[in-house]
Amino acid sequence: MPDNVKQAIEKIKAEMEKEKNPYVQVVGQFLLQHVESNPGDAEKIMADDKTIMNSLQAMRKEAEKKKFDNFAMLTPQEGFQFILAYYGIEGDVATVPAPTAVPSTPAKPTNDEFNVSLDDLLG
Repeated sequence: MPDNVKQAIEKIKAEMEKEKNPYVQVVGQFLLQHVESNPGDAEKIMADDKTIMNSLQAMRKEAEKKKFDNFAMLTPQEGFQFILAYYGIEGDVATVPAPTAVPSTPAKPTNDEFNVSLDDLLG
């Protein structure tokens, strides 16, 4: 693996480790897959002024341009295409990663949960 690809992967992983934002994790995984498939784009990903978090903020601004009735969104294809454009990578997204569920805050367990077994009902 060329050094610039290794450095790009290290940069992406460091950003993913630093930012616990679940969307940074999704975009980071996408970029890892992209740079492994397209090693020629490693230099663009390594640009000092480009970060995953900044790409998400830029994507939010892009989505707001399409805002309708207080809703703004991009399709996964549009979102990942925007990420590539943010990094100065030309071309279309070859494959859009399978949707990844964004982790939510786990509910606090309670001690008064309803719990019954079939034996209790038949007994």
